[in-house]
Amino acid sequence: MVVATEVPLLLRAARGEILDRPPVWMMRQAGRYMKAYRDLRAKYPSFRERSENPDIAIEISLQPFHAFHPDGVILFSDILTPLPGVGIPFDIIESRGPIIDPPIRTQEQINQLHPLDPEASLPFIKTILRTLRQEVGNKATVLGFVGAPWTLAAYAIEGKSSKDYTVIKGMAFSEPAMLHSFLGKLADAIATYVRYQIDCGAQVVQMFDSWAGQLSPIDYETFALPYQQRVVSQVKATHPDTPLILYISGSAGILERMAQSGVDIVSLDWTVDMAEARKRLGPNVGVQGNLDPCALFGSHDFIRARMEDIVQKAGNRGHILNLGHGVLASTPEDNVRFFFETAKQMRRS
Repeated sequence: MVVATEVPLLLRAARGEILDRPPVWMMRQAGRYMKAYRDLRAKYPSFRERSENPDIAIEISLQPFHAFHPDGVILFSDILTPLPGVGIPFDIIESRGPIIDPPIRTQEQINQLHPLDPEASLPFIKTILRTLRQEVGNKATVLGFVGAPWTLAAYAIEGKSSKDYTVIKGMAFSEPAMLHSFLGKLADAIATYVRYQIDCGAQVVQMFDSWAGQLSPIDYETFALPYQQRVVSQVKATHPDTPLILYISGSAGILERMAQSGVDIVSLDWTVDMAEARKRLGPNVGVQGNLDPCALFGSHDFIRARMEDIVQKAGNRGHILNLGHGVLASTPEDNVRFFFETAKQMRRS
């Protein structure tokens, strides 16, 4: 029986407690690899309807919780969700991904943006998060998430997903003042959004700066890190006890810089060894990760061995077991189940 005052395991890990097993969840754990999600997607083909209709989003968020009992339940949403609230409309097309038209290319467009009022523009977030907290109770930690300023700026300036980021990098290198003004407005809006998610029930919030791994270290320090710090400092000023996680894909070269953002936990991709990451980050920064998502296409013995390697190298303080990126759409659902079951049986040596 769960005691009403018991603190969920993932939240305890995020706060740096010593634990005998790692809490576990998966990025993109609510999504296309699950038949239940695909069935719902067929009924509601619009991604924005699925993520912004509270009843649907709650059901999707809870699908992996009911199926696999992870230690974390994350809000089903998108990193672009708050953009219309500042004056940047977007759409998500199933075969093409996010589309922002017109993209942000001028100072005049940036000047026309306005502060985020989440109560007015994002009321569904409150309904979703409050309901998740009620449904999950203390059996799991409810996670919120946001996009970081650089990544949101990249989507808004490129107008879509990109392979080379030439438009935003061109702006960064030729018109840096304009980009900095945009990043500042986004950082303030994201900080407001994080605080809103916490007030609505999120117990931990993960910030995705997915595209910051495409920056050189000097450009990361110029265009990404200061705005991560701006978000974190504003959130910590009002919500100092809520753990924050930062994830960047392709981040092995900038781990130490990620720690400078002020977050409590750095989420690792699979391109860095867990023990090496621990040494580089130091004892005061927690870690999350970092199984290669493709490992879930291996045998159960292979998956278990890779998980055991990560868990033993991570140690018993401040580690959340996760993938190094989102679970892939073609992943066998039974292997996802095995991942969670195995994690629950693990004990630190």
